[in-house]
Amino acid sequence: MNYILNIHTTGEKAIINISNEECVLSTAINEEQKDHASFLHIAIKKILQDNDIAIRELNAIGATGGPGSYTGIRVGLATAKGLCFALKVPLMIFNSLELMAFSAIENLDGVDNPSFFCPMIDARRMEVFTAVYDKKLYEVNAPIALILNENSFDELITNRPFYYFGSGAEKFKKLVDNHSPNLNYILSDVSSESLAKFSWNKFKKNDFDNLISSQALYVKEFHTTAKIG
Repeated sequence: MNYILNIHTTGEKAIINISNEECVLSTAINEEQKDHASFLHIAIKKILQDNDIAIRELNAIGATGGPGSYTGIRVGLATAKGLCFALKVPLMIFNSLELMAFSAIENLDGVDNPSFFCPMIDARRMEVFTAVYDKKLYEVNAPIALILNENSFDELITNRPFYYFGSGAEKFKKLVDNHSPNLNYILSDVSSESLAKFSWNKFKKNDFDNLISSQALYVKEFHTTAKIG
């Protein structure tokens, strides 16, 4: 048995699951992004109890570390790191964009190898968190906070299919609709099954993160305003 607890709280939908290798045993989902923090610990306790698995039986814990919701990143990573420290088990931090690309590739079974995959996370106004991967998840464009325009990614869509998806993708679709036959707007979301499989792939390769020095992938600094007086 290789029990892995997976935590995905960086998106609009939170997914918490426990898997035996890549097989999902139980899943808890929260659709209200503002409630991810209060949902997380209750969900972990429930899925462990539902499967009669003691928390000390976990072999590893994985969590999405961004980009995405700042609160979701902090809550997910703090929980994962705390549990890993207490249980003395390995930590895996997932790039949210890479996970999204993996899920899209899994859903598009049989897609042409030369294709590019571009996850987009809404970052308000015309900005998105995005990156570009090929079918083998090779990083073509590194994660970045990008203000979209009609010429974004022009250098990549000339000669091969370009699939874009995620919470920020509809904004790009409005800019480039019919701009190129290689552009493909698709509906794709991270599933519990793809989260577990992505996690297991990292576990098999011993692709673990340092519990002390590992950091979140914010992409851009968090700014807020404060009232004075």
